[in-house]
Amino acid sequence: MKFDVQKIREDFPALSQTVRGGKKLVYFDNAATSQKPRSVIEAIGNFYACDNANIHRSAHELSARATEQYENARKKALKFLNAPKEYCAVFTRGATESLNIVAQSWGQSNLAEGDEILLTEMEHHANIVPWQIAAQKTGAKIRIVKILPDGSLDMDDFERKISEKTKIVSVAHASNVLGTVNDISAISKTAKKFGAKVSIDAAQSAPHMLDDMSKLDCDFISLSAHKCFGPTGCGVLVSKQSILDSMPPYQCGGDMIENVSWERTTFRPAPERFEAGTPNIAGAIGFGAAIDYLSSLDIDGLRRHEHALRERLTERLLEIGGIKIFGNAKDKVALASFCRPGVHPNDISVMLDAAGIAVRTGHHCAEPLMNSLGIEGTARASLAFYNTLDEIDFFAETLKHAIDLLA
Repeated sequence: MKFDVQKIREDFPALSQTVRGGKKLVYFDNAATSQKPRSVIEAIGNFYACDNANIHRSAHELSARATEQYENARKKALKFLNAPKEYCAVFTRGATESLNIVAQSWGQSNLAEGDEILLTEMEHHANIVPWQIAAQKTGAKIRIVKILPDGSLDMDDFERKISEKTKIVSVAHASNVLGTVNDISAISKTAKKFGAKVSIDAAQSAPHMLDDMSKLDCDFISLSAHKCFGPTGCGVLVSKQSILDSMPPYQCGGDMIENVSWERTTFRPAPERFEAGTPNIAGAIGFGAAIDYLSSLDIDGLRRHEHALRERLTERLLEIGGIKIFGNAKDKVALASFCRPGVHPNDISVMLDAAGIAVRTGHHCAEPLMNSLGIEGTARASLAFYNTLDEIDFFAETLKHAIDLLA
């Protein structure tokens, strides 16, 4: 079956607009956030127009409808990840909050002086800073697994650094800078031999339909809706019910309590114990609509199309003299971070923006990785299944012209 990208693009209103005085938008900033299909926009609008009410707390019809949609979205998230039946989905504000819950709730309750937390050089700040705080509060130590010159994880270094002291391995499934897709199954298999928990940052892999919890064998998985063609301000933390129920609440307030008296408070089991206060109901419903949309696509065709996009992007970048791509692992998602010596990445982005091309520049919330690479930042073109080969060719031609002017 042919993957009809032009037909799919019709589902995304933002892609048909013009910017910068009539330039056709070329959106290559998908690793930062993705565009939304019309079905997601309509689902959010319909909720506010027809079903707007608080959940779990009332007997009236609007509350019942809102509750049903909210809880159905939770089920959809579990199905999207193919999570085994013993897993539970907690709605959060995104992957960042999900990772903070793991570090602050599980980490501060289970780590002690002498324990070790194993991270990698390619982590996003959201998977570094929470663990630094947990280490400071518990006396645990962070160890870092190195990357190889091609941007892949150094599995020999991983094997050297994991030990009986390792209590948790927290790693990105896919790097937001290098594009590298890590072998989570192999990482998890080794971690389990030492009794370590495994936490996965799936923010960059979930949009590319790479996450299957039944195969990954991880204890925690965190992702954001807005990178998966859903709304901002929503995400999930998925973990075993038994693990979540053993963890203290991350925040306290309404809906997560079982009983309150002046003497003591008892808390509900997960997921409610981690969803204090009125949640982002519209966001969850929008996320459910995004999952419905993704589930309707030809996934094999989507993957073939993204592979072709990645190959063309790499090929066209390398045709431009002096361009260096950071991250050339065999298994990558469809993005490229690159530099041209003598040309500042921000200047590149300004020139591309003038032509209607949206990319991202900077350290991409991965300063330690940039330090390891010996650079201050890169330009990054990150693709989604609605991008086209023609867009890549236009991007490459525009980039070459910009560099000729700037160099």
